[in-house]
Amino acid sequence: MKRIWWLIIAAVLITISVLIFLQLKKNSPAGAAVSITGRLSASKLQAEAKELENKGDLSGSKAVYQKLAADFSGSNEVANWQKKIEDLNIKLLFSPTITPKSTLYQIKPGDTLGKIARAFNTTVELIKKSNNLSDDKIIPGKKIKVWTAPFSILVDKSQNILILKNDEEVVKTYIVATGANNSTPVGTFKIIEKLPNPTWFKAGAVVAPNSPDNVLGTRWMGFDIAGYGIHGTIEPQSLGKQVTQGCVRMANPEVEELYTIVPKGTEVTIVD
Repeated sequence: MKRIWWLIIAAVLITISVLIFLQLKKNSPAGAAVSITGRLSASKLQAEAKELENKGDLSGSKAVYQKLAADFSGSNEVANWQKKIEDLNIKLLFSPTITPKSTLYQIKPGDTLGKIARAFNTTVELIKKSNNLSDDKIIPGKKIKVWTAPFSILVDKSQNILILKNDEEVVKTYIVATGANNSTPVGTFKIIEKLPNPTWFKAGAVVAPNSPDNVLGTRWMGFDIAGYGIHGTIEPQSLGKQVTQGCVRMANPEVEELYTIVPKGTEVTIVD
């Protein structure tokens, strides 16, 4: 009788052990395998993206980073991949690489960079930058890259960010400073004035360009609302805060980059 009871107890223990083993096998090894496979796939794609960039295939590298961000949206690396996409966007803008948003234009007799820029609603600076031109001299018959898709700007005061868009695609996100006491106006405006190394006309004084006291920094892009615009800064530590008198303030290297890209007439939307 005792032997039968021991056999029953042993059978129950074996059954429980088998069930526990099967559950562990289901939850742990398979899940771990999926996780490891995902990490390996992401690592392989990252290596591919870097290799393409090193070879000069900026469009191909960007496409791989976009796939990484889409396929591994839960990864801790997503922010880094998005940053790489934005970096590649700027590199593509400033390179001779032709994209679906640009064209290869053949220079005609009588053309000037200003005339070409106006025809395609772009900037002379961007044409020169993307074609490695050191001056305004151009030769009829030569082909140059010209950007064709329109840009727009979104400023989010709550996050103190400026987003440069191209046909609704985010090109780059910049950290900016906006107005103290909610003084930056909300609405949709247009850039109507662009000045390199602007003079600052303040109450009772005129502050020269390059002066250490010139709060406008190295660039000014004025809106169609008097007294407001986007400019550089002599206080980069203020970026990310609401501290200005109402303008949008950027780091000098970044406002110079933006100045090169956007033409007069560019739409700027500011939201709370």
